[in-house]
Amino acid sequence: MSSKHVAVAGATGVVGQQMLRVLEDRNFPIASIKLLASARSAGKKLTFRGEELPIEVLGEDSFKGMDIALFSAGGDTSEKFAPFAAKAGCVVVDNSSAWRMDPEVPLVVPEVNPDAIKAHKGIIANPNCSTIQMVQVLQPLHVAATIKRVVVSTYQAVSGAGSAALNELMAQTESALKGEAPECSVFPTQIAFNCIPQIPHSNAFIDNGYSTEEMKMVNETKKIMGDDSIMVTATTVRVPVHTGHSESVNVETLTKLSAAQVRELLEKTENIIVMDDPSKDLFPTAIDAAGKYDTYVGRIREDISHPSAIDMWIVSDNLLKGAALNAVQIAEML
Repeated sequence: MSSKHVAVAGATGVVGQQMLRVLEDRNFPIASIKLLASARSAGKKLTFRGEELPIEVLGEDSFKGMDIALFSAGGDTSEKFAPFAAKAGCVVVDNSSAWRMDPEVPLVVPEVNPDAIKAHKGIIANPNCSTIQMVQVLQPLHVAATIKRVVVSTYQAVSGAGSAALNELMAQTESALKGEAPECSVFPTQIAFNCIPQIPHSNAFIDNGYSTEEMKMVNETKKIMGDDSIMVTATTVRVPVHTGHSESVNVETLTKLSAAQVRELLEKTENIIVMDDPSKDLFPTAIDAAGKYDTYVGRIREDISHPSAIDMWIVSDNLLKGAALNAVQIAEML
């Protein structure tokens, strides 16, 4: 790969900092790098490859001379500034939900639909964190046996809601352990020692009773896998875990797959690790996945209530494969 001029928009955020880590860790070929954020971060510095770099204020002219921009600055910011980057000849890989369902914008998981990148018109969308890890596992099963229906329940880490949410989890945990009433500002109710079936934490629900996060999983899965016939239903839940999303997934296929066949398919699939030995209590947890690039699968078993369905447990680092890593993988393909 030739060296590229790279911009990171939202560099001071939780995912933005992980993007820098992944770029450095994977030795991405960089001719220059520009760190962008809002005006409140002006004057701050971040370290990249041993060098302290200043934060510049994100503006309409920030992308002149840039080749690739990794965006993790929120949907509104992306809607405003991504077109300016694209107009300047800089390809945007956007981590927000702003462009995901735009028919003109590819929605990409490199292990699933890498060819979709070729159709970009200056903007490529990074899928929802929960969708990414699920479709990684679904794709080899779909190729082998044609997926008809997916039922997923998620157990999503607090880091997916940002640094303020993490701070609230820690503060509430300390208060609860002291016997004090926890204060809620980010979440609608206490997250410490609790589970909240509402993502996002405000204005979550739509007319059909589903949350917007749940509908992201439904719609994004169909788009990434290129098959609108796949039926998907989701329940998304925030749990008091720092990092690492977990998912309970039931997959109905047209052709029956045994648990052994599923294990064999997934063991051969790039960037998936099967941890599945009930005799040794072996299965993946969020702690196993935190800080790791791979997606982990366990609890693989045949659904005793259905003649052609499989149950499984999928875990991945929501900040890495669920966000920063997937974006950098797209940049590598570009």
